[in-house]
Amino acid sequence: MRYCFGVDVGGTTVKLGFFDEEGNLLEKWEIPTRTEDNGKHILPDVAASILDKMKEREVSREDIVGVGIDAPGPIDAKGTVYVAVNLGWGTFSLKNELQSLLNLPVEAGNDANVAALGEMWKGGGQGYSNVVVVTLGTGVGGGIIVDGKILSGATGSGGEIGHIHVMDSETEPCNCGNCGCLEQYTSATGIVRLAKRRLAEDDKSSVLRECANISAKTVFDAVKDGDELAIEVAERFGQILGKALAGIAAVVNPEIFVIGGGVSKAGPILLDYIQKNYMQAAFTGARGALFSLATLGNDAGIYGAAKLVLD
Repeated sequence: MRYCFGVDVGGTTVKLGFFDEEGNLLEKWEIPTRTEDNGKHILPDVAASILDKMKEREVSREDIVGVGIDAPGPIDAKGTVYVAVNLGWGTFSLKNELQSLLNLPVEAGNDANVAALGEMWKGGGQGYSNVVVVTLGTGVGGGIIVDGKILSGATGSGGEIGHIHVMDSETEPCNCGNCGCLEQYTSATGIVRLAKRRLAEDDKSSVLRECANISAKTVFDAVKDGDELAIEVAERFGQILGKALAGIAAVVNPEIFVIGGGVSKAGPILLDYIQKNYMQAAFTGARGALFSLATLGNDAGIYGAAKLVLD
């Protein structure tokens, strides 16, 4: 039996997984992400942790297929990262750097793209090879898988679904600096923005007016309870996201959309609002796309990273 490692580098912790070549997760653990000194300690820490695990497990380099790693920043198909601000990294070959520390084969990718690969392989998109994963959290992330491979683009910016421009009239800037990005309306914070704007339009009664702190969860809980104003917010959310996904489908024609992130905890009702609006806007040939919820949660990154080297 041969093995591999999947590494998911986050701003606070690095998640690591030890897999067999069949894709079974045998063990997972975390180490702190040391971002001081422009993140120069991160990869040596990752390498040391992997080498320690190999010693503990009594496996040799010949037993290891390779190491897959992801990070939050644009990373191209050759494993070059183009600035990862949260880690303090500039532009360099993530693949070559870790490879030199480990003397093992390494593959690297953007964290959202790699998580999408994980969901295709072992999660909500299992059984399909053309998959679009949309992560609705504090922001909106995504990954596009075509014929089983990550669509990373020229500089690793492929799949930046959250920064599709959807609203010309927006005056508040997105975190990226542009205005009117998808993320501003369909992330957890975006749903709150939609709700507050709707509440400000008139005096229509709603349980949301009684909430000290409106959240995406309180909005969809109110939807489930039949609150009319909350339902209007959900409809608006669904219109914006559904139309954006229809645009993506006209380009990459996925078999399935997988929706993840904290907002997806609302459950199947979330998909209802997205899918019906998608169907109204989608090109005829793309209307057969399925919709599902992500299932791997925080483990999607390590699964996808492992898949990078098992392909």
